[in-house]
Amino acid sequence: MSPDELAELAHLRRARDLIDREYDRPLDVPSMARAALMSPAHFSRRFRAAYGETPYAYLMTRRIERAMALLRDGASVTDACMAVGATSLGSFSSRFTEIVGETPSAYRRRDHPAEQSMPTCVAMFTTRPQRAPSPPAAASARQPSPDSSTIGEGTAAAPGVR
Repeated sequence: MSPDELAELAHLRRARDLIDREYDRPLDVPSMARAALMSPAHFSRRFRAAYGETPYAYLMTRRIERAMALLRDGASVTDACMAVGATSLGSFSSRFTEIVGETPSAYRRRDHPAEQSMPTCVAMFTTRPQRAPSPPAAASARQPSPDSSTIGEGTAAAPGVR
């Protein structure tokens, strides 16, 4: 690895550390890019290449991860939402459900005996939500069915599917 690549990784780590420290504050890509000493577009591309997800996805995963710990400790969904820096309970709940696979209320109600018996840092590591890799653009494009006689026929999604 060249010295320039190492320096770039150090800058990206600086931005990732900013996200880890200040996940509960309003953060946007331009402010993260400033921490990495890069333009926003270049920062987004390089962050995704280095860490496998966009800066915003990383921030939201961190917020959900912290919210999971708060919910395990008995915080209300609203309190957890506000504590992690989310400004909309609806958006928070939707993102939580997307990442974790269950609603914040259901997660809070469920027993977490294993996570409660381990140190918080270990529990947060073992319960960190994992995003499924997104499919390539070409594979996710919808193809019309061969027997379709009109545009849009056969492309209706099931309820709840985007």
